[in-house]
Amino acid sequence: MYLISVEGGDGSGKGEAVRILATLANRLAFPNVHVTHEPRRHSELGKLALRAVSKGEHTPLQEAGLFAADRVDHSHTWIRPRLLKGDLVISDRNIHSSLVYQGVVGKLGLKQVAKMNAAAMIPDLVIWIDCDPAKAMKRINSGTLRMAGEKHEYFETTEIQTKIRAGFRGILSGEIETPAPFSRSIIIGPVLNEGGLDDLERQLSQALSTFFNRRLEPLNVNRDEVDRHLLKSLTTGVQTQQKLPGAPSQHISLLEDWLDGKSPAQWMQLAEDEWDEKRARASDVPGRPIAHSSWAILGTLSLTDTTDVPSLHRQLGPVRSVTKRHTQRLVKWMEQERWIHRQQSHVPFAEAQMFKLRKSRLGYGRLCLAMWPLRIALASWRRSNPESDWANALSEIIQSTDDKKVPLQIRNAVKHVIERLNLISSGHAECPVPQNEEELVIWWATEPPQ
Repeated sequence: MYLISVEGGDGSGKGEAVRILATLANRLAFPNVHVTHEPRRHSELGKLALRAVSKGEHTPLQEAGLFAADRVDHSHTWIRPRLLKGDLVISDRNIHSSLVYQGVVGKLGLKQVAKMNAAAMIPDLVIWIDCDPAKAMKRINSGTLRMAGEKHEYFETTEIQTKIRAGFRGILSGEIETPAPFSRSIIIGPVLNEGGLDDLERQLSQALSTFFNRRLEPLNVNRDEVDRHLLKSLTTGVQTQQKLPGAPSQHISLLEDWLDGKSPAQWMQLAEDEWDEKRARASDVPGRPIAHSSWAILGTLSLTDTTDVPSLHRQLGPVRSVTKRHTQRLVKWMEQERWIHRQQSHVPFAEAQMFKLRKSRLGYGRLCLAMWPLRIALASWRRSNPESDWANALSEIIQSTDDKKVPLQIRNAVKHVIERLNLISSGHAECPVPQNEEELVIWWATEPPQ
């Protein structure tokens, strides 16, 4: 879902930083963490770019063109498909290296370089690794590839590395304005890499925490599209469950009739009634069931048969992500409150406890997944209307009146809700999925015919 680039001069320790970041990121709720680099050493375009800087016989414009060609191809054939799956991609160098090396040092100009790379992915986060050029050159000269004579680039001199360091400082500190669209990247740094690995790891861990705690919209993919991709894999697992050998692969109770004869509005009220606010706050969990973490966990459990906490944490994905500690705390509380129940593990010597969502709460869990794009709007409506009937909530949020025009963000969220319902069904047996806002409002507030 996110593209992280690691930038800095040669010998600054970017490669080590990438390895540390990948290790740290593997603890987060991403399906996969991928490491890459630019230019690519194993693509024809990347090889051309590398040859262009090996002797310095090309003009800055030629260099920039070759790097841009490799980057745009890399972006659309390798990086973006992984971002759409919810994965995290960490790249050793990206667009900001071209801005510095060809734009500043090569004097081509930032606007020209940015224009040549306009079709490339935009790094969501840039981590700036900084190092004194003299120390960096010592690392370069003692590196295995250099000693073997397998790698050399014309800008590997202290003089040019000093210019490169100044270029990164100017662009990444904000002293020099970065052209659009690459001005949208979040910059963290400088991360000074002149001490030990423990210090570097500490700084990088703090950088990741700072970024992910902000829950920013990804720059290259749609957040809901990513989450629907992950939901599709979960619903596929539900569809293939069977009651008995030879039974239909998609049983009605698994996907089609999850509202169990209630309207979505009734499920919202039931959840509120059954969620004890005082006991929840005493256990350091959300006081209301409509919080991000409770919706994430209940929703994911509604499409998961039996799971332990580590597996559940991984299944949340980056959009519904919750910290592992908070996941454990919520699961414990939900068991106490009889929202979930413990299952016996049939795996020999398995230490992790197994949990399952109670059938009596399944409808609310699936509703959490379906209405996820409108969760914040629903929570805001409830705070403003604490005594109102939930049946009125959706019409008041998504329908325009003479006095109120519905924002584009809400209209897009309605489309995403309908797309999610197409994945998990309307919740009523033999009832079609709503296809517009009017039908969605009726679905929300109306009990199915008995």
